[in-house]
Amino acid sequence: MIAVVGGGIIGLSIAWELRRRGADVVVYDPAPDGTGGAWHVAAGMLAPGGESAFEVPALHALLAVSNDLWQRFAAALGPVGYDEAGTLGVALTADDVAEMAREWRHQGLAPLTGSQLRSREPALSPRVRAGAYAATERQVDPRRVVAALRASLSGDIVPESVVDLEKVDADRIVVAAGCGTAALTGLPIRPVKGQVLRLRGEAGLLRHVIGGSADGRHVYLVPRADGEVVVGATQEERGDDRPTAGGVHELLRAALDLVPGLADHELAEVTVGHRPGTPDNAPILGFLDDDRRIAVAAGHHRNGVLLAPITARLIADLVLTGSADPLIDDFTPGRFACV
Repeated sequence: MIAVVGGGIIGLSIAWELRRRGADVVVYDPAPDGTGGAWHVAAGMLAPGGESAFEVPALHALLAVSNDLWQRFAAALGPVGYDEAGTLGVALTADDVAEMAREWRHQGLAPLTGSQLRSREPALSPRVRAGAYAATERQVDPRRVVAALRASLSGDIVPESVVDLEKVDADRIVVAAGCGTAALTGLPIRPVKGQVLRLRGEAGLLRHVIGGSADGRHVYLVPRADGEVVVGATQEERGDDRPTAGGVHELLRAALDLVPGLADHELAEVTVGHRPGTPDNAPILGFLDDDRRIAVAAGHHRNGVLLAPITARLIADLVLTGSADPLIDDFTPGRFACV
């Protein structure tokens, strides 16, 4: 028996992969109502060449491999909002262009003029100066992904808000509890607060994910087929769960500067979540200690949704065979032994 502690997108994906391979699995879910965790707030952008890969080079291979796995993973789960239209990176001012161009060059993307961008997305503001198109970036709806995973694992999920690892009756344990992993393992995982908005209007205003900078304010806009547009996200080194007027204002101002037509949308939801961050903002993957009974899959920060398929495969390999794929080498818990 393998116990997975954590009912978010990482924990459920691992449990799903383990069961797919024939293992007996039980999931201890601290949020049985299905709304806890960073996944509930996440927009679901699958962007392997984005800022995380730029900031943490060792992540690049992990992100790219997982992005390639998503099409098959989504197909196995069913209709989960998987979309391959790509992302338009955009910049509003000359200063925004100078800042964003560094990231576009890192990704090897050809620059586009404002008029070229508007030929792809007519709703973009005429003030948008420049941008780039990332064809390999995709999106998925994390809420639909988690619902599909929960449905497939429904008989193996135990609602449990407090778990004592020493009392868990299992041959192996996988701790994938997001920010809660810190209390269970002592690993340095901190909550990074993010505020996200959901707007609703008529479908079709936007076709691509939009990610960019508007007068120094970073924002992403993720359109769904039903007319919802997810707008995010603030990044705050705080652990509270209060939405703030300043956070909402910052996101709405940037969103409307880039896509003025969003002014007619309904402000349908304001949510707050906490990304599980680590000192180097890269995930923690591997056995907790030498006895190899407890493995950890946590600390994915901004990349939990994107990294779900590869995390599931790597951790399933690890707990079923005892051996680690070289992709894990840079992300083991032991790198924080002196933190």
